Amino acid sequence: MLMMRVHLLSRRPALLLTLFLGALPLVAGPPPLSASAAASQAAAPAGAAGGTLAPHAEKSLRFAVIGDSGTGDKPQYQVGERLAESRSVFPYAFVLMLGDNIYGSEDFVKKFERPYKALLDLNIPFYASLGNHDDPNQRFYKPFNMDGQRYYTFEKEGVRFFALDSNYMDQTQVDWVEKELSTSKNTWKIAYFHHPLYSSGERHGSEVDLRAVLEPMFMKYGVSVVLSGHEHFYERLKPQNGITYITNGGAAKLREGNIRVGSDMTAKGFDTDRSYMLAEIAGKTMYFQALSRTGELVDSGSIEAVKPPPADDTVR
Repeated sequence: MLMMRVHLLSRRPALLLTLFLGALPLVAGPPPLSASAAASQAAAPAGAAGGTLAPHAEKSLRFAVIGDSGTGDKPQYQVGERLAESRSVFPYAFVLMLGDNIYGSEDFVKKFERPYKALLDLNIPFYASLGNHDDPNQRFYKPFNMDGQRYYTFEKEGVRFFALDSNYMDQTQVDWVEKELSTSKNTWKIAYFHHPLYSSGERHGSEVDLRAVLEPMFMKYGVSVVLSGHEHFYERLKPQNGITYITNGGAAKLREGNIRVGSDMTAKGFDTDRSYMLAEIAGKTMYFQALSRTGELVDSGSIEAVKPPPADDTVR
């Protein structure tokens, strides 16, 4: 059985991916904050998320995206406030979670229910994927809507989402991904999971072995957008093999100044404060915006759906 394991070596700054037989848990420790990053724990300026853009279309699918969110610290609560404020301008229907949903002790009240209470009170559903700091048993926590599964798929208004477990990319999951992608007839296919296939982060960088397994299927079966966390910043990559990759792992933690200066892959990077995303799909266009903990608009634009593959196309 093929198994992809992600592991962090002591005193090494980058994640290594290795292929091996069997399954072992992922172990990683949080990095220390720099002095300037620690200073950013100060209260954000008062006021609504004033940079939020209104929807482009009257009838569209709208959702929010957060990653590496579950610290229970002040910045998480501040981002939660901005999320709620943004919804008054951009009424999204659900939230995607890119992993590291609960750091440390499993205090779901402090690290999820309180920070996002305003949204939960409105019955806004959250759809989680698992990160390396998450207990796999989080899949049984009902508000994460994982239905007890490490990986799963769901559809919203004709858009198909694929939540994967990038911690344990065993052959069973690979086969499942291929089956689900190959049978999906949706124009829009969006995959999301914790570890980024492409990244300009100095600490972790691209997960190249995981990319070798997943990207050929994404290309074959017409995945348009891939969302990941793990890196504690926001980075939109230049399209890679026709696919738009976005890292959005700064909803509570921050790795300040960690995007490599001059990276050829970066279309837009933001690593000076926490952040979250809003997205809207109208027809064959996805409009996106990224906002900071203070409500500043830090990135926006549009993505076109990739051309659907032939109905009988398969990965060999």
